[in-house]
Amino acid sequence: MSDRNLATVVDGYTFLEGPRWHDGRLWLSDFYTHQVFTVAPDGKTEKIVTVPGQPSGLGWLPDDRLLVVSMKDRKLMRLEAGELVEHADLSTTSGGHVNDMVVDAQGRAYVGNFGFDLMGGGAFRTAPIVRVDPDGTQRVVAEDLMFPNGSVITPDGTTLIVDETLGNRVSAFDILADGTLGPRRDWANFGPLPDTDDVNTLLAAASIGPDGNTLDAEGALWVADAIHHRVVRIAEGGSILEEISTGDEGVYACMLGGDDGRTLFLCVAPNFDEGERSTTRLGRLVATGVDVPHAGTP
Repeated sequence: MSDRNLATVVDGYTFLEGPRWHDGRLWLSDFYTHQVFTVAPDGKTEKIVTVPGQPSGLGWLPDDRLLVVSMKDRKLMRLEAGELVEHADLSTTSGGHVNDMVVDAQGRAYVGNFGFDLMGGGAFRTAPIVRVDPDGTQRVVAEDLMFPNGSVITPDGTTLIVDETLGNRVSAFDILADGTLGPRRDWANFGPLPDTDDVNTLLAAASIGPDGNTLDAEGALWVADAIHHRVVRIAEGGSILEEISTGDEGVYACMLGGDDGRTLFLCVAPNFDEGERSTTRLGRLVATGVDVPHAGTP
């Protein structure tokens, strides 16, 4: 276990998600205040927009227009001159809340979803990844993922890496020239899971619950382990290179940023219980320095 110190950057939020380093600032979603906001290097925050349907994943089109996932109404929204407009309605292609995403250099958004009613205690179901093109058209490009979550694209633009939070694994897909995806393959697999639709059984059997992630310049992936209160640096193949504990708090997303790309930002909270998180302000952003800088998209 690493002894790196975690310093609070901002606190007093509900449940922070979707951190992205963009344009010299960290961009974040706060689930239950419905805000997208930024944190500057001096710690100053700025509200960008309110998302009624609950914000999550963030990304940008090539002309720098913001895309934001609106989780509960299953839409991808676009910020136009300070106003949110619908970019794509994903209700017919999503089996649960729309969740994290990554947007490539061509403006194609690869969007995951829960697949089932997690907060309502529903039975586990697999979920697809949907590609949304810059004109808003959509297409399912991968299926049967076990809660697709944090996603990154390698610096050469040829590989999509996706955390599967209830799958005990991280998956990879070749990105073809037309934006479609090749077959799923293991990027890191931490062992088989029982054949069950009970979420608690899956969580108890998993070695890791990969949630948000961020890629570094050595090709390793920092992964927020939503089960075990830690963030881990993983090499392709599954070797754990470093582990940082978040103590009594869970960690649900991470991002490398800062001027030199060597600040690791972590979104932490006591747990992900919707009732508790929506009525309290215990969500925090913490950070520590690391040795290898950021790479890839976002």
